[in-house]
Amino acid sequence: MNQLTFREATVQDLDRIVYMISDDVLGKTRELYTHPLPESYVKAFQSIDSDPNNELVVVCFGEEIVGVQQITFTPYISHQGGWRATIEGVRIASSERGKGVGSMLIRWAIQRAKERGCRMVQLTTDKKRPEALHFYEKLGFKASHEGMKLHL
Repeated sequence: MNQLTFREATVQDLDRIVYMISDDVLGKTRELYTHPLPESYVKAFQSIDSDPNNELVVVCFGEEIVGVQQITFTPYISHQGGWRATIEGVRIASSERGKGVGSMLIRWAIQRAKERGCRMVQLTTDKKRPEALHFYEKLGFKASHEGMKLHL
């Protein structure tokens, strides 16, 4: 049996990544998975890839990408000038959901945050996904703040 491996994404992974983020109820309404991919995805990947405080990480089962997440490392003045890791864009391939891949991916991100000297890991989850909130709570996250967004 192949083991799960974690690595930084490459531009060759972009098609699979966009497919995964578009393969759910919310993603279907806000993503555009076409061939070729819109240039906006390539530009976003290039920006993430060139920034030492951003990591786009994939989890693979053998050669197949089965999950993705972005981790952004940010210095803060608060918390005594500590760094935070923000986890975003977590997706698991629909064929692998419910098998523990997501838990392993988030635990990997927490370990990565510790390696980078972060004092806190934060994330948001859409209120339309109550199962995601429960998933993150089981991993030790607390809904300690009320988040807000303004779409431009």
